[in-house]
Amino acid sequence: MDLSIFLAEDVYVDFTSPIIKKKADELFLAHSTDIEKAKIAYEYVRDEISHSFDIGAKIITAKASDVLAYKTGICHAKANLLAALLRLYSIPVGFCFQHLTLSDDDSLGYCVHCYNAILINGRWIKVDARGNTNGKDAQFSFDKPILAFSNRAKYDEYFWDGIYAHPHIETMKMLENANTLQDVLENIPDYVTESPDITE
Repeated sequence: MDLSIFLAEDVYVDFTSPIIKKKADELFLAHSTDIEKAKIAYEYVRDEISHSFDIGAKIITAKASDVLAYKTGICHAKANLLAALLRLYSIPVGFCFQHLTLSDDDSLGYCVHCYNAILINGRWIKVDARGNTNGKDAQFSFDKPILAFSNRAKYDEYFWDGIYAHPHIETMKMLENANTLQDVLENIPDYVTESPDITE
């Protein structure tokens, strides 16, 4: 399997940005193994980078360096930062997607939720760095993934199969054009049309 696409830099996973390199070096200074780096990076993004809706953020971020600079982003943006921190250290990282409601029920419609897959010791580990607020309890787990959201069949919530090498481009375009959280709510995509780079 050619893993180079899961190590590549792009405009949203901009890991050669000085701010990304500085933070990665700081985080990984005392950690030598890939699993140590993956866990520390995941917990940093999950806990230290606020989800934009949790704090009513006034700025909308998309690319990893902006997420780190402003310490906020929605799930897709936080996933970009996690990918950047680890790809910089040659740890393959992908993106996974979930169809979720925007509220407790389907009254506000749906969105594409994003989380990551990290390749460690030949195995893809699924992690969700969205942030453990309001009773969420996502964790770094080598066993069954412990993600932020469980699917509720009655609300047509489900996972898109596979692992993608790139951020969801329609959501990235939406974030680039959004000025407020209301813009995000009104325009966030609710479907993935691309095919995964790895099928599972």
